[in-house]
Amino acid sequence: MTPNLTYIVVVGVLFAAGVTLLLERSLTRVLMGVILLGNGANLLLLTGGRAGGPPIVGTSDADEMSDPLPQAMVLTAIVITLGMTAFLLALSYRSWHLNGHDEVQDDVEDRRIMDLADRDEGPGTDDADQSDSDDQLDGDGRPDPDSQRPSAASVAATAGGRGRDA
Repeated sequence: MTPNLTYIVVVGVLFAAGVTLLLERSLTRVLMGVILLGNGANLLLLTGGRAGGPPIVGTSDADEMSDPLPQAMVLTAIVITLGMTAFLLALSYRSWHLNGHDEVQDDVEDRRIMDLADRDEGPGTDDADQSDSDDQLDGDGRPDPDSQRPSAASVAATAGGRGRDA
């Protein structure tokens, strides 16, 4: 059985709209994107099955039975989509209570990476901060915890020569 062209177009539209909505900042739109992607996946799975009689042995010939696997996979996909929807609804509700909106904020590291990409530099070629801290990295490229601790002289200088009790 060949799938109907209408099904293929609808699956494509559902996936395109779902991905577009997933890329938005609002959790409500992300939720709608997940729902559209779930429905598109369900329709895609159903187009892979064969129409026919009920898949019960003894009611019809084996050649005339429908394929039960896509139906079982669609039921599983419905449960997964429902779980993701419930999680995103809870996340959106919590964000609305805490912030008064459901917009996802930029992370500090995200902004730094975007700035590097705008300057067309890789993560290994950071500005002066990276060159100054190269000697403070251990063998794995992570900051050396011992080099982050201030020396006793610098602690005394910043304390203004005061003792421990000050």
